[in-house]
Order: sequence, then C-alpha cells, then structure tokens
Amino acid sequence: MFNKDRWSEIIEALNANKIRTLLTAFGVFWGIAILVLLLALTNGLRNGVTADFGDFATNSMFMWTQGTSKPYKGLPKNRYFNYKIDDVDALKAEVPELKYVSPRNQLGGYQGANNVIRGTKTGAFQIYGDYPEFIKQKPMDILQGRFINYADINAKRKVCVIGPDVVNGLYDKGEDIIGSYIKINGVNFMVVGTFKISNSQGNSEEEANTVFIPFTTFNQAFNFGDIVGWMAITANDQISITAVKERIFTLMRTRHKIHPEDVRAIGHFDLSEQFGRINGLFNILSVVGYFVGALILMSGIIGISNIMLIVVKERTKEIGVRRALGATPWSIKSQILQESLILTILSGMVGISFAALVIWVMNTVLDNVGPVENFANPSVGMQVVFTALIILVVSGLLAGLIPANSATKMKPVDALRIE
Repeated sequence: MFNKDRWSEIIEALNANKIRTLLTAFGVFWGIAILVLLLALTNGLRNGVTADFGDFATNSMFMWTQGTSKPYKGLPKNRYFNYKIDDVDALKAEVPELKYVSPRNQLGGYQGANNVIRGTKTGAFQIYGDYPEFIKQKPMDILQGRFINYADINAKRKVCVIGPDVVNGLYDKGEDIIGSYIKINGVNFMVVGTFKISNSQGNSEEEANTVFIPFTTFNQAFNFGDIVGWMAITANDQISITAVKERIFTLMRTRHKIHPEDVRAIGHFDLSEQFGRINGLFNILSVVGYFVGALILMSGIIGISNIMLIVVKERTKEIGVRRALGATPWSIKSQILQESLILTILSGMVGISFAALVIWVMNTVLDNVGPVENFANPSVGMQVVFTALIILVVSGLLAGLIPANSATKMKPVDALRIE
C-alpha cells in the first residue's frame, strides 16, 4: 500500500486509457450520488411531514365527544353529550399511566367574527381556555412575561397570554404589552405574557392568532359551567398512549352511559399512532432508497470488474514477465485489487462530494425562498457517509476479485507466448 513503485504503476495503468477510466468511474460516481441523494430527499420529506406535529408531545392524543350511534339504557341513538371537569379527575385517578390530562375549551376563530378589542383596534382570534400543563404538551417560547399558572386557575384570574399576530393586530410598535388590557367578548383581560410556537408548520397562522386564558376563567366568563370541550392527553414517557386509550374510552363510555360497542360517540386523534405510521413509511422509503442506490451502484461495480478483466488481458505479457522474474501470485493479485479499490473509492468519494453539493444547494434555496409544504432540511447523517464508504471498499474489492484471480491463474510460460 505504501510502495512508491506500486503507486506509479497504478497511476500509469489508469492514465493509459483516460476515457475508458472516466466512463468506468462514472458508474460508481453516479450510483453513490443517487444513493446519498435518495436518502437526503427521504429525510427532507420526513422532516417536512413530522414538522406538522410541531413540538407537540407525540405520545399524546386529543379526545372529544360526538353523537352516539347506539341506544343504551333507555337513552336514544344520536344523543349528544359533553365531557365534564369531573371526567378529568376520573381519568387521572383511574388511569395512572397518564402524565397530563389537559381540559380545553375554545371560542371564536382567526377566520371568524371580531371577538377581541383594544381601544379602536379589533381582531378575530382563537381563544383557548387551558391549564398550565398544556405548555408541557405543546412547547412554546415565552417571549415576554409568563404562561398561565395554577394561581390563575384557582383564583379565576382574568389574565391572558397572546400570540405574535395578536400583538401585531392590536398594538403599535414599541407599546408596552405586559400589564395592558384587551377585551374578549366584552370581558377585560390583562396580558401577562406573549408567546411564539417554534418549528410550526401548516397551522402557524392559526397558532399565531391564539389567545390563552385560564380554563376556569374561560368557563366562568363565557358561561360554559363545568363543560369540557375536548382534552389533550399525554401518557408517561415509557408507555404509549395507543396502549391505554381503550381504557380511557371505556371509562368515558361508562361515565356517560354509552354503549360499550359504540365507537362513534368518542372522537379522538392519536398523535402517537399517526407519528408511528409516518415513521414506518419513511423507514420503508429509506430501505427503498438503499435498494435502488445499491442496484445503480452495482451496475457501476460490474462495469469496473469488466474493465479490470480487459486490463488484465491487455497486460498478460507483463504479468508473465513479472511471474517469470519471481513475483508471487499474491503480489499480482494485490496490485489488481488495489487498482480496482483506488478507482472505486476515488469515483465514489467524488460522488459523495457531488451529492453533498446538491444537498447544500437545496438547503440554500429552501432558506431563501422559505419553507416548502411537507419538505424541509434534506440531509443525511454521518452514519450514511460511513456506510457509503464501507460499501465503496467492499465494492472495490469485489470488483477486482475476479480479474485478480484470473491474473494469478496464468502460467508464466503461457502468458509470455501471447502476442
């Protein structure tokens, strides 16, 4: 490997027919580049789709009520019901695997009628009644002040935390926000904090137009009583919410006199299940990327092997002379293997560099034009680069193995006779 004469022979052999060498190397170059790019594009799709989950705890689900589909205990079909605040306490007591159970209520919408006033400015925003735990389920950056706390819940304080579009819509630049008041459906609330949802995709406009107020204050101010519109439920870290959700549904059916087989009455969206499906899909796509890239790379390796066979045939007399002068079979074989390995690794490394350049260009374009729906940050990890290097080394050895064995099987006398 460190023999100067050996390297001179390899360089001379590769330069003997430059066009043939370049065309042979292109197969490996293109195969490894396609492999890396396919994996980068798959990761870009994975990042874009999973970003739709935002930072919401993926071991969570949302649960709400719907009309019943079966009569039960004298109650009719198509009956509507509401969760109560007692249901939250029952879930915490009966299902100890749950980490957070956050009751929520909602008012208005960012596309609805104007429901928030400050002086002469008005806006249509989403108003949520929440508990302090919600910020642990849906992490957000508190830009000023604080989020809702239990002192607000227990005292039913008229305080609120507002999003960036609410600030832009109701405040002039440079105005003091913390301690000011806004009027929500005729009720005054003091602003105690501002927030921003990080890594938000898809519904970022809706989240920016959000106002959070204490759940108890929401129910009292807007006459919701003890009604809970829906819940955000998160299981403990070591337990999947999917594994315990049937127990949750059974408890709710029992408490609200719903038929045990009525699957329509309780609506839900299982983030953990959806996240698992998406991860499974992209794992399959990654395998497909490896498979397709490997097939293309294999065609390049076959090309190198064929060219090395031609090289061996062209150098038959040279090999005969070397054998006659005492060169061992391993010396001949190692030179052929080394030539194949060098050609494979060099072309493969150029392919990896080309793929890295394309990935950099894609990320630069995305940074300049802004986020693209369901696609973000195409990239590959160092493990992919190391895997590609291992593939290149193994491929180079395999490509040179047949020609090397062919060269060592020649008898010196027969090799010298060939014209």
